[in-house]
Amino acid sequence: MKNETPRYSAFSLARRGLSGKPWPPAWRAHELRPSYDVVIIGGGVHGLATAHYLAANHDITNVAVLDKGYIGGGGSGRNTAILRSNYLTPEGIAFYDRSLTLYRHLAADLNFNVMFSQRGHMTLAHNDSSLRTMRWRAEVNKLCGVDSDVIDPNEIAKLVPRMDVSSEARYPILGALWHPPGGIIRHDAVVWGYARGADRRGVHIHQNTEVVGVDAIDDRVTGVRTSRGPVSASVVVNCTAGWSSLVSDMAGVEMPVQTFPLQAAVTEPVQPFLDPVVVSGTLHVYVSQTDRGELVFGASVDPFPSYSTGGSLEFIEGLAGHVLQLMPSLHRLRLLRQWAGLCDMTPDYSPIMGLTPVDGFYVDVGWGTYGFKAGPVSGEQMAACIATGRTPELIAPFSLSRFADGHLVGEKGAAAVGH
Repeated sequence: MKNETPRYSAFSLARRGLSGKPWPPAWRAHELRPSYDVVIIGGGVHGLATAHYLAANHDITNVAVLDKGYIGGGGSGRNTAILRSNYLTPEGIAFYDRSLTLYRHLAADLNFNVMFSQRGHMTLAHNDSSLRTMRWRAEVNKLCGVDSDVIDPNEIAKLVPRMDVSSEARYPILGALWHPPGGIIRHDAVVWGYARGADRRGVHIHQNTEVVGVDAIDDRVTGVRTSRGPVSASVVVNCTAGWSSLVSDMAGVEMPVQTFPLQAAVTEPVQPFLDPVVVSGTLHVYVSQTDRGELVFGASVDPFPSYSTGGSLEFIEGLAGHVLQLMPSLHRLRLLRQWAGLCDMTPDYSPIMGLTPVDGFYVDVGWGTYGFKAGPVSGEQMAACIATGRTPELIAPFSLSRFADGHLVGEKGAAAVGH
């Protein structure tokens, strides 16, 4: 295949590193052309994956990815990089399981180490109602061929020895949904890998290029207006997070989306002790440990819509208290920093993907708190949708028209805090 990424042996890598010669850039800077076949708005994992698979799977290379900042600087750089496929609806399970499959092979496919660590995902149940929901999810997962099961406190204690599973805990743990295929990944490595793969196949990546308007004539998209000038295109794809409703408004397409901040925090690095990802929907908290030893914490979205990406003391106080209720021995750990990302929430907690009433204007938006998990499959399926003009079966349930038709895909039970 032309423009294929060169592969290096361990010896050649060491020799290159010791030579003092600069490494070639992972992707190149280009002049903005006046016209492209496809313009993708948003340089995160969804936009870059769509560009990569358009070129790799469909030989569509006259593609521009536009980002108002730097690639991966939005939701892709502000998430906690947790991967899983143990959703609640058959449509969601099939979709995210395909993404997890692509993630497992992504390092080899892109020739780029994305640091996928498959360590298991555990969702705790603190009351009878939660335990019934976990059993429900486990059975639906099994029927769909996804590895999930409900485990008891003794098994939880073996997997997470520091967890307080005693009956004296303020929120006793009755069981958990255990999902062995889940894990974590290096989010910036995924972005860089897709960017390099797309660039090697001829895609133009334009950073610091803000889209200020989408042009359409007679319900047919004709191009975009950017901070660097106009660009004509017969296909425009909205792959933004946080600003998806505003970008869609430019094309005259209304989105049933509200934007909420989602805060997270990270501690100082310590010796690795936490293998699985641990989630508690009752306490609205989740925690994982990175390969560098830091503990990454998060919670549910803020209770009010906003475009703020700042942290709050109230969030940290509540988060720390809930984490200590699960693992009291962490009380001496110091927090290093906190941040927030923007989450576009839909009424049924499922994304909006595919065609819109404006011909040539496609959307891959409304990802809530779970968009990074879906990056590979979204790119693969959106590329197929654009190349063929038909909606692939895997994303058909997530069409914009479902809100008018009443065919919602209710994922709140598995997506609200289930990172």
